[in-house]
Amino acid sequence: MTIKPIKISPYLALSIGILALSMTSIFVRWAQAPGTVTAVYRMGISALALTPFILKSKYKITKSPSNWFLIVLIAGAFVALDHGTLSTAVGLTRIANCTLLNNIAPLWVALFALIIWREKLKKWFWIGLMLTITGAVVIFGSDLIRHPQLGLGDGMAFLSSFFYAGYFLITQVGRKKLPALQYIWSINLVSTILLLVYNLVSGIPLTGYSIQTYLVFAAAGLISQTVGYFSVTYALGHLPASIVAPTMVIQIVLTSLLAIPLTGESLSITQLIGGLAVLGGILLVNLTHNPHNNKPDPITE
Repeated sequence: MTIKPIKISPYLALSIGILALSMTSIFVRWAQAPGTVTAVYRMGISALALTPFILKSKYKITKSPSNWFLIVLIAGAFVALDHGTLSTAVGLTRIANCTLLNNIAPLWVALFALIIWREKLKKWFWIGLMLTITGAVVIFGSDLIRHPQLGLGDGMAFLSSFFYAGYFLITQVGRKKLPALQYIWSINLVSTILLLVYNLVSGIPLTGYSIQTYLVFAAAGLISQTVGYFSVTYALGHLPASIVAPTMVIQIVLTSLLAIPLTGESLSITQLIGGLAVLGGILLVNLTHNPHNNKPDPITE
């Protein structure tokens, strides 16, 4: 019996991806700009960074399915709504809260699969669901009692989880039709346009910020959006989603821990208890529900 050597690169990519995504909310806080402005720069810079690879790609737009535009339009809208609400929430509540509540998204994905796709869910899923909702209520309720503005921020972060779930659901369809590079670039482009229109219509200024803020915009676009998403995409091309999805929960822990020295935040006992409940619930849900297929990613083979 021979033991196959473990391929390190997927695990390294997953680690890099988790670390890059863990910086997202911190970049938003550092930017000190309206959340929707940070989001439009993040998505736009990422789309710009990926454009040279799109131009060199052998996969042409003519090879795409006829409904590819509708798919990326819906996915891009969900991403724009997710990033817009989450980035705004970061300015109203703690970074740890935003990350925790946004990552409740897998629960909505699973419930959609149960109700619409008629998937059977194990009993541990329901335990995880109750644990996560209880933890979210503890976090939201404690902040709402202490300060109404913080409660509003938590509410927006919670709302963003539905948009995040919508992105996951449409991506299950989209990734069967488009390769990762074209899919991610298209979504970045669509969400950039939608966020740009929103900011212009709302009269939110897109210029006039400090050099430091523009550098943070660039870091969010290149590190969180481009490196983060592509690293995880690479890992999913070589590792089963049953390994990747639970591991991504580490992002919540890293963001909360990084926020302490980088933004001066602290965690109360109530938040810690609620956070542990949410973490445990999400982990149970991910371990008992895996809607993704594990076929290699076309761009990472």
